[in-house]
Amino acid sequence: MHALHEHIAKDGFRLRGTAMSRLDAFSDIVFGFAITLIVVSLEVPRTYDQLHALLAGFPAFAICFLFLFSLWWAHFRFFRRYGLHDAGTIALNCALLFMVLFYVYPLKFLFTLFIGQLLGHQSANVFSNDNQIRELMLIYGAGFMAVYLLFAALYWNAWRQRLHLRLNPLELALTVSSIGNYAGLGCIGLLSIVLAFLLPVHDAGYAGYFFWSVGLWKFLHSSITGRRVRAARALLTAGDRAALPHAG
Repeated sequence: MHALHEHIAKDGFRLRGTAMSRLDAFSDIVFGFAITLIVVSLEVPRTYDQLHALLAGFPAFAICFLFLFSLWWAHFRFFRRYGLHDAGTIALNCALLFMVLFYVYPLKFLFTLFIGQLLGHQSANVFSNDNQIRELMLIYGAGFMAVYLLFAALYWNAWRQRLHLRLNPLELALTVSSIGNYAGLGCIGLLSIVLAFLLPVHDAGYAGYFFWSVGLWKFLHSSITGRRVRAARALLTAGDRAALPHAG
């Protein structure tokens, strides 16, 4: 755990929530349950055909697992950075966990379908009409948007309490950067919803390719905010770097 804390703090952000809380424990249980929901199978295969079918579902499971792990890591880093347990943080955290659980099945369904198409598996019986393809993209886009906008809201709530948290200039810059990053990711989800609405119903699935713009957004955002963060780090005084007596 100490190594994880050092990794999170390597950007200079002083950690205020290094102790495990009941909110952390509850959140970890929910993330663990979400991962349980995406497992390929709960039963040990009894024939090779069953094993083959299980292995065919492994790539989709791996993608979903990595995505949920990235959400857990973002959640873990937020609570280690700020250590907040106010009513606003608890409400936003509960909404986030609810959306994670909601998001699990559309996430697994979509990537199982996507991997199946890459492997040449037929998906003719998956959808009974083209409107269901559009509905799937709307559900996935809405879940993606909600999850990342809730992360942005958590960071905004932390920024709102910047005086109480005694955030130094670097920590303020990193907080604002995180708000922008997650808000931008949420907007990608929103734009995918718009595309799914605007495209012809039989082409609505192409809205999913818009999520490849996540990499472009990450690059642009880091390029823009990186300069501000470096400038804030250069202006830090010894007092700004002092350890927080109440951190724990």
